[in-house]
Amino acid sequence: MTPLELSPADFRRLADRLSTLAEQWLTELDSRAIAPTTTGAATEALFAEGLPEEGLKDAALDALGPVLAGLRAGNARFLGYVLGSGEPVGALGDYLGAVLNQNVTAWRSSPSAVSLERAVVRGLAAAVGCAGFTGSLTGGGSAANLMGLTMAREAKAPANETGSPSGVVYASTEVHMSIPKALALLGLGRRNLRLIPVDAEWRMRPEALEHAISEDLAAGRRPLAVVATAGTVNTGAVDPLKDVAAIARRHGLWMHVDGAYGALAAMAVPEQFEGLALADSLSMDAHKWLYQPVDCGVLLYRDAAAARRAFSFSGDYVRTTTTDAVEGFAFFDESMELSRRARALKPWLSVRYHGLRAFREAIRKDLENARRLAGLVRAEPALELLAPVPLSAVCFRYAGDVPEPERDAFNAKLLARLNARGRAYLSNATLSGRFALRACFVNHRTTAEDVRTVVSEVLASAQELAR
Repeated sequence: MTPLELSPADFRRLADRLSTLAEQWLTELDSRAIAPTTTGAATEALFAEGLPEEGLKDAALDALGPVLAGLRAGNARFLGYVLGSGEPVGALGDYLGAVLNQNVTAWRSSPSAVSLERAVVRGLAAAVGCAGFTGSLTGGGSAANLMGLTMAREAKAPANETGSPSGVVYASTEVHMSIPKALALLGLGRRNLRLIPVDAEWRMRPEALEHAISEDLAAGRRPLAVVATAGTVNTGAVDPLKDVAAIARRHGLWMHVDGAYGALAAMAVPEQFEGLALADSLSMDAHKWLYQPVDCGVLLYRDAAAARRAFSFSGDYVRTTTTDAVEGFAFFDESMELSRRARALKPWLSVRYHGLRAFREAIRKDLENARRLAGLVRAEPALELLAPVPLSAVCFRYAGDVPEPERDAFNAKLLARLNARGRAYLSNATLSGRFALRACFVNHRTTAEDVRTVVSEVLASAQELAR
């Protein structure tokens, strides 16, 4: 046997051991403390010995116990950030994809895996009302947003050959941090991201967008693109997509929709996403509201030729000799990635196993849980709802007998205490300068009882602080 070779029997023994660990994790998930009782020094110490010169064989797996003990448990009351709950059938697809070790870069390098990803992308596009769009799976929304804006720049101000001209991109003040990052990476510069004010429901104001574009045109600047958000990270607000699209079309701008958080909810509540199909490009994260294991982002676009203009640049060693539309297809002609793993296996298996209807029902349940939490907050005199709840993000704070000037500091301490208790996990947001506790429901495990537990844990944490 070669030095790295493993017999099928050895592989099965190790796989069974890992499967037992995974089963135990899922069995104990609901009873685990969400926040592990560890420190930075303790987690660093786990790996202080470095990598061994001589292999440990089966004993190599012994260290997994302490590693798992230092992880957050994404159980039914993990409601921080916008992180999906890791549907287990999808995890099995990820496992198989790693074993198969396909490079899904071109049809000739992995024929059925490439066709599978193309089919998954088409299916997800149709499921959110964007039938006819094509695209690819990405590492996440940040990569998809960067690629969408690269397409926008190359469509409206070509720069691949001679360098990047200046140009202005528009987005609301609630835009995700990946958008200014993308402008920096593209050489457009963060100063050329013009932030548009939002209304009382945290949505981009179309009239303010129109005014900003007209102002820039009058000043001799070059408007390039508008980024509308379908589910802002703070409150879940959905920009008025139809109105934004009309303005973009009128001025000849590219319209990219950052739907990393919210767009997949169009499967369940399409009426809240009117105008989504008017986008030129759209990002979505299947590892958010399709509950898939990280990572599984999606970039959709209406014109594959625009993607090829932005990304196609190949050496002789990857050029194909066939003119067949399928057999000559290469993702690297429409993506910034060359080596690409088989991401599509997990959503494909997951959806085949459960069916799209089950995912729509799970999304609707998340929406109901968000409304349930908002109702409980309104009914509790000590709590204060800080924003509308259009999707599944709920922003609130403890008020009680805490004076207004002290509420930000009190709630920051409350959040730390709540998360340290380990029974629920929330994140935070800042709204109009106010510190908010933020629960985001993209978790297929959460029940009505879990929602009530969030409120009781917030109140219990406040009482502990008061003492």
